[in-house]
Amino acid sequence: MKKYIVAILMCLVVSGAKAQDDAIVKFFSKYMEDDRFSRVYISPKMMQMAGGFMKSEADKLKKDEKDLGELITKVRGIRILSADKVNGKSFYNEAMGTLTRNKYEDLMDVQDKSSSVKFMVREEGGRVKELLMITGSADGFTLLSMLGDFTYQDLNILAENTNMPGMQEYQSGQKRK
Repeated sequence: MKKYIVAILMCLVVSGAKAQDDAIVKFFSKYMEDDRFSRVYISPKMMQMAGGFMKSEADKLKKDEKDLGELITKVRGIRILSADKVNGKSFYNEAMGTLTRNKYEDLMDVQDKSSSVKFMVREEGGRVKELLMITGSADGFTLLSMLGDFTYQDLNILAENTNMPGMQEYQSGQKRK
């Protein structure tokens, strides 16, 4: 009997995490074919290739580049959905409505009359599994989801040393705190 209860609980935990991923995927899917939006997807394989290239090309004197290559291989994918010349506030509200808020922890939240910016993380076992950035303004919207297996120090190093999407905003937000 205990085995069945444990199995059912495990299924519920896995399906809860899967449902949250599905909410974000569903939001992306809803607007993928909408001509107002630009879409970018960087696959885990591409991140492995980029990290491997950096590690192999970095000479022995450039340990920082090898370390950065290691960090980049921790990125399991990046999804970006953005639109200009749209009412981004309404898309921001819709995106925020699709999230299960107890799965994400706020890192930074900037609100003013004309725009909203929110950075959130999803953690599992003390590791960051997803960095999520959602921005909405009177004339634009961006949703960025970076999946991986990071520490906060890893995210800070990526922000300082790469031009990866969203990292400049992440870094400027960390400096404001």
